[in-house]
Amino acid sequence: MRYNLQNSTYFSYIAQQNIKRHHFMTLPNAIPEYNFHKTKYGAELLIDVVTLKDIKRYLPQKLLHRLTYYDITFITEGEGHFSINEQEYPVKTRDVIFTRPGDYRQWDVKGIKDGMALIFEEEFLLTFFNDMNFLKNIAFFNAQGNRALLSLNEEEYLLIYQLLGQIKKEISNYQHKDKHLLRAILYQVLKYLDRIYSEKTPCQPNHIVTSCTDRFMELLSIEGRVHHSTSFYANKLCITPNYLNERVKNDTGIPVTKHIQHALLIEAKKLLLYTDHSINEIGMTLGFEDTSYFIRFFRKLTKKTPGEFRRKEKP
Repeated sequence: MRYNLQNSTYFSYIAQQNIKRHHFMTLPNAIPEYNFHKTKYGAELLIDVVTLKDIKRYLPQKLLHRLTYYDITFITEGEGHFSINEQEYPVKTRDVIFTRPGDYRQWDVKGIKDGMALIFEEEFLLTFFNDMNFLKNIAFFNAQGNRALLSLNEEEYLLIYQLLGQIKKEISNYQHKDKHLLRAILYQVLKYLDRIYSEKTPCQPNHIVTSCTDRFMELLSIEGRVHHSTSFYANKLCITPNYLNERVKNDTGIPVTKHIQHALLIEAKKLLLYTDHSINEIGMTLGFEDTSYFIRFFRKLTKKTPGEFRRKEKP
């Protein structure tokens, strides 16, 4: 089946910019930012596997860009260079490149013949897992300066390739209630790669939180349910709100308010899916004094009311 590039996650940015072409042309040095196409398969699905071969013909040589989601790229054919945050890695078949939201990257579209990119939003896992720090404890996504390259042997490569094939098959046969199976396979891929990475990349920091952004994210995972203002987190970190927003946006490409909304939305979805609390009770639990404000907040981010989301998505 031919891959539909017009619906690809990588090119949702291009579609957006076609609408705002004049504005884009006045900013010739702007770095393209690619967002996840959440409704590519109809209902919201925050995981996908895309092939580099179908994508690279639309990318200029060495195009610098950044993503707002997680990306694990597997090189299946060819060799060349892949750069992450100005760190250049020579890559070949069976190599893996890890990209976090906000990372800057570019790759050799001529030398790298083909590959597969496993892409997903953090929300896809956190809506189900209780551990808000799950991805932060994955070695290759954890600390600033971690090596973003992993080379697999043939056995490791074949196992990962089979798991990616399972994900593609589940997505092609996607039914509304199959998200748990997709999460299970993604979890298996992440933990398997985490073990290999930890074995092959020793002497990495033991998940030490050092940067302003890391401290903010750690604090958000604890306080995000009830504290919704940038000033609260800035005060906790003894810095100004403007400085906090500048550091977080520089590191992740996303402003503090978006991170707060994202964390709040994940908690709201969890409570809607896995409890029988009323909409009013959930709103109050999440620090909304007015239920109508909670409903407006939820609908703005999901295009559904909390009640509609619960009726459609609740297991």
